[in-house]
Amino acid sequence: MQHHHVSAGSYFVGPKQPLLLEAYLGTCVGVAMVDADAGVGGLAHFLLPEPVSLQSAFQPEKYAASGMPVFLRALYAAGSKRDSLKATMAGGALVGPLDDLDLNLNIGGRTAETVETILKAEGIPINRAETGGVFSCCIRLDMQKWSCSIDPSGVERMEAPSTASLPSLEEIEQIAEGLQPVPQAALKIMRLMDEEEYDIRILAAELRKDQVLSARTLQLANSVMFSTRHRIESIDHALMHLGVNLVMKFVIAAAVDGFFSQSGMGYSLCKGGLYHHAVGVAVIAEKLARLTGAAKPGLAYAAGLLHDIGKVVLDQFVGAAYPLFYRKLIEEQTADFTQAEQALFNTTHPAVGFQLAQRWSFPDSLAEAIRCHHEPEEGSRHRGLDGLVFLANLLMSRFRAGLEIGRQATHTLAPRLAAIGLTPSQLPQIVDMIPMHVFEASPLAAITHG
Repeated sequence: MQHHHVSAGSYFVGPKQPLLLEAYLGTCVGVAMVDADAGVGGLAHFLLPEPVSLQSAFQPEKYAASGMPVFLRALYAAGSKRDSLKATMAGGALVGPLDDLDLNLNIGGRTAETVETILKAEGIPINRAETGGVFSCCIRLDMQKWSCSIDPSGVERMEAPSTASLPSLEEIEQIAEGLQPVPQAALKIMRLMDEEEYDIRILAAELRKDQVLSARTLQLANSVMFSTRHRIESIDHALMHLGVNLVMKFVIAAAVDGFFSQSGMGYSLCKGGLYHHAVGVAVIAEKLARLTGAAKPGLAYAAGLLHDIGKVVLDQFVGAAYPLFYRKLIEEQTADFTQAEQALFNTTHPAVGFQLAQRWSFPDSLAEAIRCHHEPEEGSRHRGLDGLVFLANLLMSRFRAGLEIGRQATHTLAPRLAAIGLTPSQLPQIVDMIPMHVFEASPLAAITHG
């Protein structure tokens, strides 16, 4: 049976067929609808309860208030009848330790209430609803049998033994030493991004030194997304055609893509989950930087891509220890994912990532963002950048749940927002900035999907 992932801000409607629809939900809400008599069903995935700006009208599927009517019209157009439809709901979780800010905003709870109100007005019964709580989940709709299930994210991996042989710090260090480092050309371009001014000729010269990065840059320049009638055959021409900022972002993204390819299925709940999360954090961090002015957008993008590099090291051991992580995060209600790492590995992924950043001579700004992305107030010189990456990481974890295990404490969210010039009342607008299709917002999309 084929699987189809219904991402946030989208829906799928179709006839009976051998297809399994899935939506991973944190604060978002998923709604599965079935008319078994007509042989029609579908799944919708809502990000927010209602539109937050005039621009929101162009993406009605993101919001329960506007997306549910669109979803229902699609079901009716496919042949379903109002009197025969049945609904199942999930999501709307707070995803992590609760504080007053979480309870006051309650974005997920309001999204669920909006869906319930619309279904009640339509006279459509809700067969099952599992909303709220503090964990992410996955809702699945079997389009062949019309059965629907709701499970905590990652529960399918609980078949592993409940005990595991945990690594020593020496074993973790051996894995770190064996990693293929970020290319030198990419490191030098990172340093250029950290500087206020730089010479574009130096950028071009550094890029030419790495044949792989140069080739991929030219491939991007000639891809469907950016191509013109004239083929681009040199780095200088690519820089003029694409612009310096896009080329620099692409070089870092290409380097990190190779770096994350060294990881497996430890932290990730799906293949490529770590890289997808990194790209999402990068895209959101860049948007937040443009909104707040707390850091340079290009540097925020690079910091977002690199924030979880420590997971590439620990990923080698997480698969076997997954049941222990699950127990601490869900059953023992551990406040933050790094606390579970510290208890099991005697270190954390921010600490391991910081060691890698120092070993490879990352700029201080990026090294600090890696070390402090769970606790930005621990930073010293680059707290604006640290705060942007913290918030972008939190938004991806809560609103793009299901790609990897983890949770992030929010007991000090209000002062952390204030540190980068934001207020709690702006949080819905910030959530609305999350791209519907995060990966497509990456420079690599032109090559990966082009």
